[in-house]
Amino acid sequence: MSGWSAPFSSALRNWFINKMEKLIITLALTGNVPTKALNESTPMTPEEIADQIEEGMEQGVSIAHLHARDENGEPTHSRACFEAILNEIQRRSLNVITQCSTGARGGENTPECRGQMLDLPFEMASLSAGSSNFPDSVNANSPRLIAALAEKMYANGIKPEIEAFDSAMITNTSYLLKKGILKSPLHFNMVMNVPGSIAGSIKNLLFMSEIIPPGSTWTVCGIGSAQVPMLTAGILLGGHVRTGLEDTLSLRKGVPATNRTLVERVLRIAGELGREIASPAEAREILGLKAK
Repeated sequence: MSGWSAPFSSALRNWFINKMEKLIITLALTGNVPTKALNESTPMTPEEIADQIEEGMEQGVSIAHLHARDENGEPTHSRACFEAILNEIQRRSLNVITQCSTGARGGENTPECRGQMLDLPFEMASLSAGSSNFPDSVNANSPRLIAALAEKMYANGIKPEIEAFDSAMITNTSYLLKKGILKSPLHFNMVMNVPGSIAGSIKNLLFMSEIIPPGSTWTVCGIGSAQVPMLTAGILLGGHVRTGLEDTLSLRKGVPATNRTLVERVLRIAGELGREIASPAEAREILGLKAK
């Protein structure tokens, strides 16, 4: 057995990796929680955000997950603030897939407030498919709010990214598909290890990836200490990955992260595991978006 097990294992690994799609890297640059005080590399202004998107694209990033901040650096759903970011990206002719957040923090918890940017020209938007807990608040997403945001996304040609903070949110998407509120094929982001929501374990990720509707694609992000194990598992399981200062402020204990160093780490892991990186054009094809 010892005479052929290593070559056999290598061949099996190569076959397994070659069957996978190229890896889509999403960069969650800012989020709602990070500040300059917590990490001085956090991009806050449209110019800073576009600078780091441009740098990330040079590394291999295909999707920019966008949050907006007001003039005081506070999270906001403001249409004007999102428009300023998108205009700066457009001004630089960056071919990145733009994905705007409709998350629970940043203003009133109504479809009108959370979806006010959904008539702007971008390609994807986050859509939480249920309610969960944050460390100090409720991530409230009522059925009415989910339906209203989904309707406006589809009306404006925006593909939802289903944010799954636990397995019940994936179950709920099957119901929403049957009701016609969501449309196949779906794309999920497994949000692992938010305090108060599903723990960031490989067992949990495997389960969630196995119960998504047929034909769906998925990404995983690991919050805090779950970053490396979740992204590594996601790459091995054939999913895609999200990294960035929204998800972790530290590269390791005592070492502040930057968006650049977090992407570098993903590239190292993917390189060791043999996953090729998707370009924005290839990512659009995988996700069923229009060519740009």
